[in-house]
Amino acid sequence: MRGFEAASGLLKDRIRSAGESRGFAVTRLLTHWPDVVGADLARITRPVKVGFARGAFGATLTLLVKPTDAPMVQMQLPRIQERVNACYGYAAIGRISLTQTAPSGFAEGQAQFAPAPPAAPKPVAPEIASKARATAEGVQDEGLRSALETLAQNILTRRKS
Repeated sequence: MRGFEAASGLLKDRIRSAGESRGFAVTRLLTHWPDVVGADLARITRPVKVGFARGAFGATLTLLVKPTDAPMVQMQLPRIQERVNACYGYAAIGRISLTQTAPSGFAEGQAQFAPAPPAAPKPVAPEIASKARATAEGVQDEGLRSALETLAQNILTRRKS
């Protein structure tokens, strides 16, 4: 036995083969859909299939959309196509078609694949927060200083093993 192994390593081949059977050569499109199109569009759309026509360049991406959201998504198709092609790295998608149905399909009891809401930050003890602030004190860039403070807080609050 190799000991503990990340779940993503165990499932990577199965996810890739399942995605490729539906035309998804880049599984990032499925696994990071909110990052590709944005959280607002990811909430109301779901990629279902990528179909390739014979002899034609550019595939057709099929998106699952609720009928009430379809007109809004239809107006944003050029933006979605641009972002999906950026994910692929070339103009892989030539057309996007919308399938209007309920997000869980027609069968009962199908799982929803909506991402979990982000966890609320845990309160940090004041002495740990002050130590973390002191650690990142000399950094000029605000974003980097904030990231370093968060890193310092995480290191100072982790359990000693």
